[in-house]
Amino acid sequence: MTTAVYTGSFDPITLGHLNLIKRASRVFDRVIVCIMYNKNKTPLFTVEERVRQVTEVTARFPNVEVDSSDMLVAEYARLKGAGVVVRGLRAVSDYEKECQMALINKRLNPELETFFLPASEKYMYLSSSAVKELALFGADLSAFAPREIIGEIEAKFDRKGRK
Repeated sequence: MTTAVYTGSFDPITLGHLNLIKRASRVFDRVIVCIMYNKNKTPLFTVEERVRQVTEVTARFPNVEVDSSDMLVAEYARLKGAGVVVRGLRAVSDYEKECQMALINKRLNPELETFFLPASEKYMYLSSSAVKELALFGADLSAFAPREIIGEIEAKFDRKGRK
């Protein structure tokens, strides 16, 4: 049984993230979506809120589970028995950064492979940061975020578009 982990901040989860999760769930027996703590970012949602949101929007995938961690990805994967890290690629700049992380993870956990999945064409431009900026200005989020959590995203911003 092949277990893969897909890590990120998912603040908030986007339709692009969800597309990658769906595609990874077809390739691997078990996919763990792990919300990682990122001390360099100021999150919109708490880790607990993000775990709940991701759990809700991935419930239709029986081989997907959701977790959170403040460990290094290589150590987390070892703890969970995962041999693969799934990473999405949107642009060349993503590739350079992700290759560097893949090499570091391989050094820390030689059994760990990185599986790069290119973003679907319709989501290549999409990021959590873009969703937050759109919400800031009151834009319609239906083409960018899962419908189940759009209300929660919008609730983080007042009528003037300020957090």
